[in-house]
Amino acid sequence: MPDETYELGQGTGPLRGVKVVEIAGIGPSPHACMILADLGADVIRVERPGGQLFAGGGSHMLLNRGRPSVALDLKSEQARATVKRLVEGADVLVEGMRPGVMERLGLGPADLEQVNPRLVYGRMTGWGQHGPLAQVAGHDMNYIAITGTLFGLGQDKGRPHFPANLVGDFGGGSTYLVIGILAALLESRTSGKGQVVDAAIVDGTAHLNAMTAAFLASGGYHEERAANLLDGGAPYYDIYETADGRHMSVGALEPQFYDAFVALLGIGADAPDRYDPANNDRLRTLIADAFRQRTQREWVAVFEGTDACVAGILPISEAFEHPHLRARGTFVEKDGHTQPAPAPRFSRTEATIGRAAESAGDSTRTALTAWGIDDVDALIDSGAAVQA
Repeated sequence: MPDETYELGQGTGPLRGVKVVEIAGIGPSPHACMILADLGADVIRVERPGGQLFAGGGSHMLLNRGRPSVALDLKSEQARATVKRLVEGADVLVEGMRPGVMERLGLGPADLEQVNPRLVYGRMTGWGQHGPLAQVAGHDMNYIAITGTLFGLGQDKGRPHFPANLVGDFGGGSTYLVIGILAALLESRTSGKGQVVDAAIVDGTAHLNAMTAAFLASGGYHEERAANLLDGGAPYYDIYETADGRHMSVGALEPQFYDAFVALLGIGADAPDRYDPANNDRLRTLIADAFRQRTQREWVAVFEGTDACVAGILPISEAFEHPHLRARGTFVEKDGHTQPAPAPRFSRTEATIGRAAESAGDSTRTALTAWGIDDVDALIDSGAAVQA
């Protein structure tokens, strides 16, 4: 359950004192706001009454952690006026609507610039704010498909394989939105002016995939899967099955790491010249046959702590218990759930997880009051705001 009271300035990270208004969406925009909250910003999450479609609510919705939830019906003029009052004292607004929606609500960048000229206005979309596809629906795999990124994913020559929604929504999406917001905040400290951050998943994913473009420019890149150094084309950078049907990741690229790898695997005397592509099939078979002789646990005992660049592939429930991650506190227990700790780390202004994730409107009264809205009960009575 949410706290009965709410106060600003409780964050411990380097963004303490930064105030963010989040117009709630799904996927990358809440992930971005989770990052900002983890880093110490005061984020107020403005949701539609009843919450977001597919997103649900409650403390297990970890992307919503660290900030209070208020429910405002933005179809109401009073609710929209409340958002503008929140923006008056804010540094950042984040929204993930389809282009034009915020403008139709009277809450677009031009509208809010009149309220707060220093506001950094963060916009998160798949296709971007303009272009032939800007108004078209889409999801992660669609966005990464047209950037040339999805084409190369997976080791199946017959078809690409998509890695859930990690590459687009969070890699090319929320991460780049946060980068843009932080850069714009820094610039605004000098200029005294805000600006719009147009974070499109297509743009971020293309940027994320810059190394593939570099490989292509070098003339040595093959536009097919499992045909290049880092996509499974090299036998010493691939995934192998163990005796118990689990898998090991092998990334023995450099000569000294490769030498350690084949020695520990027990094939050093039989391994052919790895620099001759004609030997790839033979070397891959030799490695695969060796890995199938022991279980994953047994191979981990052989390789872990060495420079062979080999690691067991774990499901997330087992990753929680990995000794290295436990030693670093990569995952933490908070609010009854195991979850990723804030990242990255800071030597002086340590980032911490704040409030548990809330359902829509759990903190409407206390959060709006803390943000200086003095007629919250009237808003609730009118239906413009809803206290869950």
